[in-house]
Amino acid sequence: MQLVEPRGEMAVCQGMGRTALVDLMLVGEQPVGSWLLVFLDTAREVLTAEHARQINDALLAVNLAMQGETQLDDLFADLVNREPQLPAFLR
Repeated sequence: MQLVEPRGEMAVCQGMGRTALVDLMLVGEQPVGSWLLVFLDTAREVLTAEHARQINDALLAVNLAMQGETQLDDLFADLVNREPQLPAFLR
């Protein structure tokens, strides 16, 4: 979600077609325009705009898949046509 109006330890945020009053206690005060990973109306992590876009695309893909859509590659552009990478500790 994107922060649109700070209110101390809370903020009005918008994303995925909804507006919510979000608790900022875990991430601290953030400026207007910040992207936040929100779960149960609590901000869990501050995101870059790119990471927020990737998460929103993945959530959209899940919703479309649940409706029977199968053409979802454009929503996973960062993963399509590349080999999976093992984490360093598994190499």
